[in-house]
Amino acid sequence: MIRFIDMHRKRFGVESICRILGATESGFITSRGYRAAKTRPASARDLRDATLITEITRIHQENYGVYGVRKMWHAMRRAGWDVGRDQVARLMRNAGLHGVRRGRKPVTTRPSREPDHRPDLVERKFVAERPHQLWVADITYVRLPAGFGYTAFITDVCTRRIVGWAVASSLHTESLPLMALEQALISTGAQRTRDELIHHSDRGVRYVSLACSDALTAAGVKASVGTVGDSYDNALAEAVNGLYKTELIYSKRFWESVSDVEIATMAWVHWWNTRRLHEALDYHTPAEVEASYTRPTTTAPATV
Repeated sequence: MIRFIDMHRKRFGVESICRILGATESGFITSRGYRAAKTRPASARDLRDATLITEITRIHQENYGVYGVRKMWHAMRRAGWDVGRDQVARLMRNAGLHGVRRGRKPVTTRPSREPDHRPDLVERKFVAERPHQLWVADITYVRLPAGFGYTAFITDVCTRRIVGWAVASSLHTESLPLMALEQALISTGAQRTRDELIHHSDRGVRYVSLACSDALTAAGVKASVGTVGDSYDNALAEAVNGLYKTELIYSKRFWESVSDVEIATMAWVHWWNTRRLHEALDYHTPAEVEASYTRPTTTAPATV
């Protein structure tokens, strides 16, 4: 009631609002009662709520404004705040904060005209016992004023770390999958065991190409492919694409250029790998999970 009067007092006046409300079933406050409530000192709960809302708003903004109640609750506890999940939900409502939800995305995979005899070594079992045992790769697009930009990701199944990525203005093999693969191989070179890593993708023309196959063979990486047009055969990579679009791309009405997308993607990937809390990792970050494999206590492998 106090909040309602605050919203409309400049237009109608306190006395008029209280008089009208007094004639309804919901009316219960007089103008004197309203003024007494406004001059009453803030309670300890109100003061703590104000502090928590400031902190929740800061943490929410630092994480691209995408966290819902569960992740905000874990993020607040990691920041040292002793708060309950229901309390976080109430404060987020009061602050007008909410998480984002993923929508459906169009299929961007074009089947290759060349025969592909590579096996499906994953068979929808996106589980890895250690880092650099299974990578998944896929491509998504970004609408631009002059056309489209394209982003390729390679993600480690165990740690959820994006180990390689690339942004380009075309879908040529050399510009996307090979650039992402090269970055992944360089960034993880000292950590990988040759001939024990599987690279899984769809059967799109870019991944079936001879150049991509030769690069995997030269690096001692086993190639695995799912079927064409079936997102379940590459579900984890599809999930990464969906989160990328929801958490970063859809946050702006439009992107002006490929360079803008590339710079923003670089920052988002760093956040994803080092700060974003992943439910599949028991609300840890990919960097924390990867680091745990160098210590005596390890984190259980993640599943889709």
